[in-house]
Amino acid sequence: MAIKESLRPGGRSARVQTSVHQAVKDLLGEVERSELTIPAVAARAGVTPSTIYRRWGTLQDLLADVAVERLRPDGEPADTGSARGDLDAWLEQFVDEMASAPGRAMTRDVLACTAGAAPQCSAFTRRQIETIAARAAARGEPAVDIDAVMDHVVAPIVYRIMFDESPPGDAYRRALLDRVRPAGR
Repeated sequence: MAIKESLRPGGRSARVQTSVHQAVKDLLGEVERSELTIPAVAARAGVTPSTIYRRWGTLQDLLADVAVERLRPDGEPADTGSARGDLDAWLEQFVDEMASAPGRAMTRDVLACTAGAAPQCSAFTRRQIETIAARAAARGEPAVDIDAVMDHVVAPIVYRIMFDESPPGDAYRRALLDRVRPAGR
């Protein structure tokens, strides 16, 4: 079952999604992830387990859907007046959020999903970088290579966040940015 990006259902469907998502968030605050079950989520949300199975298919796909909503950016990246400043500020926030315990758990949920959640998260990230690139172009700055930022900055940072003991530090983050944009530009 594919997770639908940015289409927010209306009416009863929206109420079900909202109550099920809230039930997952509440239960994750009360029990270990390994103890979470679809019947428990259904009982908390006030729906039948079959409603959850029909809509999400598996517990993992439900967890990924909740994670995608939580990983969706709340707004545009900060406008610092320069592409480099915007990228640096955005990347600092990205690392802080993704390297947190909840950020790592949500990323694991998305990666374990079979319903297409990972491309949505990639699209969220790409849109944030596109916003920075558009601002840079409007200011007459050199073009921001969006693919280079995705491949040579975001990808190694996500890898480090998921597979290293400690999150990437400021020096590492800035060194990656230096490789895709000359310092000071």
